Amino acid sequence: MRKGLLIVAIIVFALSCKDDSAKGQRIIPESSGALNTVAVVIENEKWEGQLGQAVRNILAAPIDGLPQEEPLFSLTQIPPQVFSGFSRTNRIIIKIQKGKAGTTIEDNVYARPQKFIVVSGQTIQEIEQQLQTNAKMIVSAFKVEEIAEKQRRIRKSMYPATHLKEKLGVDIQYSTAYRISKEEDNFFWMRKDIPTGYTNLLVYEIPLSKLKGSDSVVSQIIKIRDSIGEKYIPGPTEGSYMITEKAYAPHLFKTTLNNKPAWEVKGVWDVKNAFMSGPFITYIIEDKANNRYVVAEGFAYAPSIAKREHIFELEAMIKSIKLE
Repeated sequence: MRKGLLIVAIIVFALSCKDDSAKGQRIIPESSGALNTVAVVIENEKWEGQLGQAVRNILAAPIDGLPQEEPLFSLTQIPPQVFSGFSRTNRIIIKIQKGKAGTTIEDNVYARPQKFIVVSGQTIQEIEQQLQTNAKMIVSAFKVEEIAEKQRRIRKSMYPATHLKEKLGVDIQYSTAYRISKEEDNFFWMRKDIPTGYTNLLVYEIPLSKLKGSDSVVSQIIKIRDSIGEKYIPGPTEGSYMITEKAYAPHLFKTTLNNKPAWEVKGVWDVKNAFMSGPFITYIIEDKANNRYVVAEGFAYAPSIAKREHIFELEAMIKSIKLE
């Protein structure tokens, strides 16, 4: 009997290995690590010198649009001689090494999912040149990986956004930790309480005619945001409402979302006639088929604490958007 069970177990194991081989998949562990934390594989002396500073200048650069300076990524240095075992399962890794000058990006080298970047050169100057030349590509590769991971985590406990599909033709993935705070005139406001405040997700539409190419796009967007704030987002006192902070011009970028042209806006919101403020991130998506822009915005109120992860969560949710 035992011999029969052993034979069955061997057959099942062999078939499963054959399956994995047929799919071209290696058996590797799941990746690990806190979101937005990069493992930097580099010698101690180089990390403490100009090469380490070059890495920090790129990966720990200040994030646009936050009221206080916070880095793009948190960095953890690992000397090459101890880069083995569990340390290789980090989800995003950059390795700095001596060799032929070049920068390579690979997926799932030691774990899955994983983004593994190797930057090499014969001299410190060559490696620095590789870092500077490929800085945008490196940051983008890590950012895409982390957005995908955050979206995967959100899908484990996702709110069924049927109300948005029915009224706006918009599908967006957001966590069940959010509740509907307001639903009015095709304007949707979802909110999540956090220990020091709350995070917010807004979704609404505006006519294509609201943004004209001949005028300043930033000033038009500020007017739209402020009018929405006055109509839908009251402050804590009579006559107070959310506006765009006037002291800091928002950062504006052209991008695409759901394969459609879009504006990405990052800045600081304020409350007229009250002492409240925080960061926001807005995407204005062109939807010519329906003669409209779909606006998805996230903003956070979290005084006295770091805000990077809150805005990152909102960005990940917004980037899941699909227009029907």
